[in-house]
Amino acid sequence: MRLPNPADLLPQMAAELIDHLNQRQIGEPRFIGIRTGGVWVAQALLEALGRQDALGILDVSFYRDDFTQNGLHPQVQPSELPFEIEGQHLVLIDDVLMSGRTIRAALNELFDYGRPASVTLVSLLDLNARELPIRPDVVGATLSLASDQRVKLTGPTPLTLELQTLAH
Repeated sequence: MRLPNPADLLPQMAAELIDHLNQRQIGEPRFIGIRTGGVWVAQALLEALGRQDALGILDVSFYRDDFTQNGLHPQVQPSELPFEIEGQHLVLIDDVLMSGRTIRAALNELFDYGRPASVTLVSLLDLNARELPIRPDVVGATLSLASDQRVKLTGPTPLTLELQTLAH
């Protein structure tokens, strides 16, 4: 399977996001990337949009429902939200949407900071493997992988997608 080049997906994602925000009459969205890959995609997307907005960074490690099973990852860092969440229109950006559990964790964390007016979900890839009813509003590409395959984003420059096969 040949994976798409993120650089090829970003211009179309930027155009779709502009259309999405315009349809909803959202003029001043706040951008938040989910650490780590979502932050890289958010930075590249802001660049593609020609925007200099402050970027919020969300680390959802403590909010994941598998936290007690997997323990604390050594690279956990605090979230950084340089703006209010209450009443804001948020654009939440992640790299790969698989089960939906990372997005659920991100929404739980965001609501601990306040009640946003809306949340638009942007994902570079949708792997069509959801366990929760979460779908992106803007997506770069949708792929279906074998059960032993995963996709990893490396970056931040250049952004590259790698196909990985899990050991049995």
